[in-house]
Amino acid sequence: MNAGLLQDKVVVVGGVGPGLGRAICMQASGAGGSVVLAARTESRLAEIAAEVEAAGGQALSVPTDITDDAAVDNLVRAAVGRFGRVDVLVHNAFAVPSMKPLGRTDFGQIRDSLDLTVLGGLRMTKAFTDELAKTRGAVVMINSMVLRHSEPRYGSYKLAKAALLAMSQTLATELGERGVRINSVAPGYIWDDQLRWYFGELAAKYGVTPEQIYEQTAAKSDLKRLPEPDEIARAVVFLASDWASAVTGQTLDVNCGEYHR
Repeated sequence: MNAGLLQDKVVVVGGVGPGLGRAICMQASGAGGSVVLAARTESRLAEIAAEVEAAGGQALSVPTDITDDAAVDNLVRAAVGRFGRVDVLVHNAFAVPSMKPLGRTDFGQIRDSLDLTVLGGLRMTKAFTDELAKTRGAVVMINSMVLRHSEPRYGSYKLAKAALLAMSQTLATELGERGVRINSVAPGYIWDDQLRWYFGELAAKYGVTPEQIYEQTAAKSDLKRLPEPDEIARAVVFLASDWASAVTGQTLDVNCGEYHR
């Protein structure tokens, strides 16, 4: 479906997990890109890198704490040392929100979220800017549909993601003259193993089936279903590719029509 969109490009994915992070790596590789995987959990990186290679792609795993300057600098050296260039940076690092009202949210938890989500994205972008400028490359920030609503208990999460969006837009303006594009993807619910587990917990709590929880949630969307990881990842691939060469400073919502923008 996306064959060739990232042909011969080198894609660095920060915040690789078993759900969306894995899907981004697999879709980027399927589009012809070589993938550099970065996250703190080395065993997870090795597992997904092996999956990329088993499918015929090229992958490099670099255990990285994106809140640490030295670790991110090492990631840049490793990526360039192996592949000679970097064309795309995807910032997918995720901090689990507190899910408490802001009045009862611990400031330390908010600071940690901002450090990972916002400053981590800035640290990665700054570190890779020179390499991305050489290739007139692209950065894709993974945001969230939390931008589109104001519901109780999402305050700390929305605070971090709203700051990430503002930062992304400013970076698009600042780095545009160097040919670097900065865009965001804002997923809705993502139908992966984590959400399946959560819906199972809700079903047990309320005495209904997981299928009923899914149907009630999906009913809010135009397509009456929830997007899957590969569908989010393909939006990332598009924004990272030359097909989006005139797109920067934008946010692409991928939520099956739950929110309109």
